[in-house]
Amino acid sequence: MLGSTIKSGIIKSNLIPMFAGLTLAIYTYQFSLLEKLPEMLFALIGTVLVIGAAGAFNNLYDRDIDSIMKRTKNRPTVTGEITPKAVLWLGVFMSTSGILILSLATRLAAILGFLGLFLYIVPYTMLSKRRTIYNTEIGSISGAMPPLIGWAAMYPDISHPAILGLFVITVIWQMPHFYSIAIRKHEEYKAAKVPMLPVIKGVKRTYIQTNIYLIFLIATSFLFWTLSLGLTSVALLLNVTWLILSVFGYKKMDSKQWAKIMFTYSLLHMTILFTTVIIYSLMGTIFQL
Repeated sequence: MLGSTIKSGIIKSNLIPMFAGLTLAIYTYQFSLLEKLPEMLFALIGTVLVIGAAGAFNNLYDRDIDSIMKRTKNRPTVTGEITPKAVLWLGVFMSTSGILILSLATRLAAILGFLGLFLYIVPYTMLSKRRTIYNTEIGSISGAMPPLIGWAAMYPDISHPAILGLFVITVIWQMPHFYSIAIRKHEEYKAAKVPMLPVIKGVKRTYIQTNIYLIFLIATSFLFWTLSLGLTSVALLLNVTWLILSVFGYKKMDSKQWAKIMFTYSLLHMTILFTTVIIYSLMGTIFQL
């Protein structure tokens, strides 16, 4: 019940980009893993709590539309297994403690944690999700905070091209990913009156917009150039492959099949790219000691 309330699956998936930012900062500024162990633990615990709080507040606010959609109708906030008051207090406790714990790493990590939480609850959940086809774009900013938090917990400056690259990649990645979900769950979003792009503008517009974002994603690969040719090459290969898959998949498949392939590849893309960043950073840290 608790896992569904705080969206534990989303917490787990967001820890990968958080650790990518964290380990990349350690490597970039030549810290040792041992000296940064306390900050690493603060970043881990604080991020889990803040993302869990965001999930709780989102579930609390979206009870009405969650009851309509098949994939969300069994959430405890919908079935009544947990009361709205309990969810509210859970969110308050997790957000407060999460931000405080992040502040033990650095003040900037705490600020970014609060900013990500605020952007997810207010501009996305409360103001844009039910009102505009650009809800995914608005929500993508908060969804891209984990790598910034991880980096900031190690070093309180997020102006380096490498972390900006991770942030921008994470922002852009979310549009093809969530568009594919919206196509697959078209009828559910339509019934719940959530104005996702495919629901309002159709699949062809979604396909065109997806490819535009993928072209931008290819360009972001070069933000790794100052750090590593290897990371640049991996990012470039993954991004170009995604665009090719989109173009040829759309021509050969129906919309649901295309969306399924795009969704599956989006998960592989994130896992491979950020795991590569983590491994590269850890290996570089170990060998430079």
